[in-house]
Order: sequence, then C-alpha cells, then structure tokens
Amino acid sequence: MADQQPVEIISEEEMAFLEAALASARPRISAYFSSSSSSPRRLCSAVANASHLPPPKAPDIEELLPRKSLIGQFRKNRGLTVTDITSAEWCEKQKEFELLKGKPKRTRAMQAGSDRHAQLEREVIERVEIRVKSKEESWALKFINFIIGANQLLFEGLTRELQVVGIIEGIWVVGIIDEIRIKKDENSNSINPILVDTKTRVKPTIPTEAQKRNARLQLMCYKYLWDNLIMNQFHSDEFFKYFNLDSEYILSDVVKEQINSLGFQAKTFGDVLTYFRDTLSIIPQSKEELILRYELQSDNSLLEEYTFSYDEIWFKNQIRQCLDFWNGKKEANFVAQEERWKCQFCKFSSICPKINTSQ
Repeated sequence: MADQQPVEIISEEEMAFLEAALASARPRISAYFSSSSSSPRRLCSAVANASHLPPPKAPDIEELLPRKSLIGQFRKNRGLTVTDITSAEWCEKQKEFELLKGKPKRTRAMQAGSDRHAQLEREVIERVEIRVKSKEESWALKFINFIIGANQLLFEGLTRELQVVGIIEGIWVVGIIDEIRIKKDENSNSINPILVDTKTRVKPTIPTEAQKRNARLQLMCYKYLWDNLIMNQFHSDEFFKYFNLDSEYILSDVVKEQINSLGFQAKTFGDVLTYFRDTLSIIPQSKEELILRYELQSDNSLLEEYTFSYDEIWFKNQIRQCLDFWNGKKEANFVAQEERWKCQFCKFSSICPKINTSQ
C-alpha cells in the first residue's frame, strides 16, 4: 500500500471530523485498539472501552465543593482539547453541566458540520485503518501523520486535519487544525503558512460577534500550538511523563510495517518522535493572519470569509480565564446578559439556575 498517512486520535468532538473513509489523495492511517475477543470497532467506542483510557466518571455536584480541578477529574493524563477551551469560552456553566451530566445528543446541524469537514478532508487525504495496541502506538501514528501532513503542505501547498499538541499556560492541549495552506505569491518569497477554519451554518446569515469571537479563539489556539512546535518548544520528557508514555516502547509488527512503508525505519515510539522533531526543524511558523470561512450547509456556498490577525494579549487573557475555570480556581460563569440568546439553544437550560431564577 503506497503513501500511507496516520489519522489523529483525540477527543470525541474533534474525532467527529475524521469520520471519512477512503479518498482520492494520500492515504492516512487511522488507529483502532485491538481486541482479542471482538472484531475491530470504530475509534470512539474502542477508546471508550480501552483499559488504559477509562472514561471519566461524572461525580455528583456536591463533590465539586470545595472546588476541584476539572482537569484532574475529567482530563487527567489526557490534556485539554481546543474544543474544551472554546466550549468553556462559549459558556462555562454549559461546559460544567456537560462534564457532570454527559454530552447532549448531537444535532443534525452538528453532524452536517462534521460531514463537511470529512468531505474537505477526503479532497486531499486518504485514510487507511490500522489496529494499535497501546497509547504509544496511537501517538506514534499521530506523529507520523503530522510528518506526512507537513510534507504535503511544503510540496503541495495544502493539508487538512493536522493534529498539534503542546503546552499553553502550563497545560497540555491537543487540537486538529482544519486547514493549513501556503499562498503562492509572485511578489513575495514567503512560505509561511496560513491557518484556516471552515464553519457551516444552517441559515444563510452572517454569524454573530460571539460566534466569531469563539472561532477566533479556536484559530489562535491552533496558531499558538503550531508556532510553539516550530520554535522547538516541544518538551519530550514532560510529554512522556504527563501522558504516561514509554519512549522505549517497541512498536508492534503491524504498526512498524505501516510506518516503514512510508520510508521511516522505526522500532520504538522514541524513534518516531525523533522523526517528528526533525520535521519541526524544517517547517516555518504560521502567518499572523488567520482565515475564517462560513459556508451554507445546504450547498456549501460561501457566506463569508474574513481575515483577522493574531492578538497575543487578547489570546492570553482569554486562555487564563478559561484555565481558571478548568483548574477550579473559580466557579463557572454564566453567559453575559447581552449573550443570553445562547440559552435558547442550550440542552441544559431546564436545569440551569440562571434561567430558573430569572423567570
């Protein structure tokens, strides 16, 4: 099998974007946890039953008093996802309910957005499924996937669904960048890539400022993670310790065969990480400008595309507020009065004290 690529393995929200099957470009390897008693399953259900990745058990609301770190309760040895950050920015109280009560059922609009991301991914990526036996092998495929995606970006000017990982304000964060492109400009020799995110909308309307603000935070997270990887800020020892990984773990024959077929001679997880770090040394930082695209779900027509600049001060302020919530340093905030319209779409509105006390 020629030119294979791995797939990202992270949270359920972001894994929804990776539901595509075979496509027309480079293959990308997707991981399954092997099971001796049953046939391979789709990643989400397999991860939920993997012994080394137990699902977080939702405590009673009383167990949060005195306040505990939500990271310690729900994201221990996993890190936050960029979705964890943006969902808290949208409404901390809603995120708290989600952690304690469980996620609401996905809506048709949410599924349509995931389907569109899968469609965009299929335009440039082919996925190849492979079973893995450990967290080390899962991460090995993620790093190989990054390497192949980075090379695709440099040689073809475009890649999609590329996972990044790093530390933001002392907290490990993982995310999947929707799209990275390098503009061909005759008047400039710049090869700095631009990060792009595509959102879908049910109605042909321009998003509110609150929606755009949330999306800006998402893209700024991606830029921060990307640029810090490039600037050699990937802390291997801390990474192994936090995610409880063994750098000397010997990869299974199946995984080694797939990796070797891509031109990488790797026997251990640490060998793969060496290739990953080498790749970081040859790719450039991203541009300060970031692009948000909004499409109509019914026909994928473009509603709006706008460019904005990375704002480090604003980004750090937003992140610190979010991490105060995740670290249990403050109670979950309700949405601001001018953004109470969000409550109309919240699945937890019937039990929200803010809603009940205002009626």
